[in-house]
Amino acid sequence: MRAIAIIPARGGSKRIPRKNVIDFAGKPLLAWTIDAALGSGLFDYVLVSTDDADIATCARAYGGQVPFLRDSAADDTAPVAAATLAALRQAEIHWGQNYDTVVQLMPNCPLRDSTDIAVAFDRFRATRAPFLLSCFRYGWMNPWWAHRLDASGRPEALFKEALTKRSQELDDLYCPSGAIWIANVAALRESGTFYGAGHIFHPIDWRSAVDIDDVDDLDLALSIRHMRERAG
Repeated sequence: MRAIAIIPARGGSKRIPRKNVIDFAGKPLLAWTIDAALGSGLFDYVLVSTDDADIATCARAYGGQVPFLRDSAADDTAPVAAATLAALRQAEIHWGQNYDTVVQLMPNCPLRDSTDIAVAFDRFRATRAPFLLSCFRYGWMNPWWAHRLDASGRPEALFKEALTKRSQELDDLYCPSGAIWIANVAALRESGTFYGAGHIFHPIDWRSAVDIDDVDDLDLALSIRHMRERAG
């Protein structure tokens, strides 16, 4: 089975400018995902798909393959699956080979490691699902107790039936994370999305699942990274 890892890393991030190449615990943010993909030993190529020459240079310095810049789906309105499909098409032309499996690894998830990727990949193969998406279980921020607030601060419960139950009586709920998304290439091309028919979720540790979208997320991820380093 031929497998390719694709790391979508466009240059136009807005909430954290130049996010993909900012320093994160001593290395560019992007480098952590490249290291995790290479360390898994699963892929024919670890391709960084970017429209930005500086990001391409950074990716190459840490072992990522960047033989071309992204030629489509590079603006902030394009779905990430479209960017991955565009990169896949370019890769097949460039290397002259087709792939059975594509693994999309978002660079804003630097705490997911090679073991996380390998475990998810093994489950994808074992289940024969066309799509597998990483997720994490909600913990202390229990969404069953979510409320909307109006302008005066008056709350409205989203799940009124849950308010009369004890927390241990409520089902676990899960949130998708961009850490590890895996697809059968033919199924992804047909559906155009990793949420195609038959997709399954794969729970990973919430720390590995952290997505860095804004500065608060960045602070959280750095705190987790520093705690892991102190723990050895």
